[in-house]
Amino acid sequence: MKKVIYIYSLIALLVTSACNDALDREIVMSLTADQVQKSYERSRARINGIYTYLPWGLMYSDGAMMASATDEAEHTLETCAIQKFNTGAWNQKDNPDGAWNNNFNGIYAANLFIANSYDIEMDYYRLDPDANKQESYQRCLADIKRWRYEARFLRAYFYFELVKRYGGVPLITEPMDVESNFQIPRNALDTCFKFITAECDSAAKNLPEVYSDNVTNLGRVTKGAALALKSRALLYAASDLFNNPDKWAPGYAHPEYISNRTMDRDSLWEEAAKAAKAVIDLREANYSLSSDYPGLFKTYNNAEIILTRRGGSSNDFEKANFPIGYDLGNSGTTPSQNLVDAYEMRDGSEFDWNTPAHKAAPYSNRDPRLAYTVLLNNTNFNGRPVECWTGGKDGKGKSRATKTGYYLNKYVNSELDLLQGRTSVHSWIIFRLAEIYLNYAEALNEYDPGNADIKIYVDKVRQRSGVNMPALPNGLDQSKMKKRIQHERRIELAFEDHRFWDVRRWMIAPETLGATLRGCEIISRGGLFEYNPIDVEKRTFTTKMYLYPIPESDLNIAGWDQNPLW
Repeated sequence: MKKVIYIYSLIALLVTSACNDALDREIVMSLTADQVQKSYERSRARINGIYTYLPWGLMYSDGAMMASATDEAEHTLETCAIQKFNTGAWNQKDNPDGAWNNNFNGIYAANLFIANSYDIEMDYYRLDPDANKQESYQRCLADIKRWRYEARFLRAYFYFELVKRYGGVPLITEPMDVESNFQIPRNALDTCFKFITAECDSAAKNLPEVYSDNVTNLGRVTKGAALALKSRALLYAASDLFNNPDKWAPGYAHPEYISNRTMDRDSLWEEAAKAAKAVIDLREANYSLSSDYPGLFKTYNNAEIILTRRGGSSNDFEKANFPIGYDLGNSGTTPSQNLVDAYEMRDGSEFDWNTPAHKAAPYSNRDPRLAYTVLLNNTNFNGRPVECWTGGKDGKGKSRATKTGYYLNKYVNSELDLLQGRTSVHSWIIFRLAEIYLNYAEALNEYDPGNADIKIYVDKVRQRSGVNMPALPNGLDQSKMKKRIQHERRIELAFEDHRFWDVRRWMIAPETLGATLRGCEIISRGGLFEYNPIDVEKRTFTTKMYLYPIPESDLNIAGWDQNPLW
């Protein structure tokens, strides 16, 4: 009797795990491959296991967030792997982002599930004439069919995560193992995007808008999630990076891997807008903007959330990001002055250090999302005001203290007593309605500038209850509206893993990711504070960094050409 023991490494792109570690251990100990693949109960566990390959953006290596590889933040641990993005010390042999293996692992797990989902043993129910057993049989058949489309959505999501990093990648839709020794070619970029959107269409037609049992099925993908992925994928496909290869990779021998060659750009913008609007129009799902912006990131059950990866109750994130002066705090991800300066004044005007009133009280009368996102000096936090000033409990002079003058507030549960081991729920939002509104506005502005919906949906984000920022000015032309939409994404979606990719697809990374990261020197003068912007770190961004390099070990086996300039 052969036990099922999956050995997973990415050799020639062909291997990965179908289950989480706990399930693997149980399988190895007691079940045959045939039992695992044909069991209804084990199949349910296996589809659940595929969700574990979704991103968990709260914690990368050493507790860092990807925001610290952008102009949003600096990670206080200088030896953290995320810093390699900022110094340029990453390459095809050493990449801090393990997305290549993780997403191909997820793809293989999805392929294996889909292939075996047609052979799940249901005779126990099917052959019993009892009405209750027949009812259970039909319900289980519906479950299996839905699981298959969940797996197809997840596979499409994993492919999107690869494409936005690497361009065209091999499309593998059947389970394959190392012994097959296939040499799989890369697919063209537009072929990959067409595959992703087609899978989203299929999933949207076969997944529910809402689940009747939303407790048991909380966190499962829905029709809304499939349409949201389609919207995001088409937005990326239409953006500058994938349509102007001559601007950043002239002479590259395989432009089909890094640019759209057969997809009309105007049509892509239009389809991206339509997909976003389809999510907006899902009445039954009852998506709505949350009136509690800070609370949105401390729950997994909110009408604004379209898809989230749930985590268990823990305090690891708080330990990683509490200010250094608090018990067990390690500072972690500290917001930049670059980001703080981007938040508007309460009246919608720009913040300006050259305005004396702004400099004297730089955090007064600002967009409320600033304080919701960034922990500011002298703000009450966990029983006392945070002391970001030089010499303060959380300021310069302390090991691992913030270099920027700020700490993270978004996602952080400030009430936890870490010494007593208190914990709380954490989740990582993958899609939410505010992003969809901004996707819709951006795509609409590109192919139908002047459409009234553009301003309407940006204003919906700005004027949500609890934020209440002024509406955009009337009469903005396409170029000015584009800048306002880009600005709104920066503010609304800060620390949600959008900035790293948005500035690449807009091709403004040299002036954003390559800009000097800034902070604030805060001096306490008898209870009053003096604020002075400072340079914190020189950052590096070169043209080749628009895409990741293919890992060299797999590149050599597959015999592909490397991505441009690496």
